[in-house]
Amino acid sequence: MAILRSRSLKTSLCSDGVAMGDLVNLKRFKKRQERALSEQQAETNRARFGRTKSERAADAKRAKQASDLLDQHRFESEEKA
Repeated sequence: MAILRSRSLKTSLCSDGVAMGDLVNLKRFKKRQERALSEQQAETNRARFGRTKSERAADAKRAKQASDLLDQHRFESEEKA
């Protein structure tokens, strides 16, 4: 009976895709998890830094225009003048 129950546990899968009754090498599990986190970080870095020179220049131009527009709407105090 106990053997049949353990076999039925092997068929149910965890969220990781590993059967609950199976042995898991923790070193491999940790490495797989670190690789997944590293891949997520790489994806973020590609989005942040993987832009062309023209895209960076366009973003800098937009930021400068927004800063200039904000400066134009600034009130000057009477004390400084």
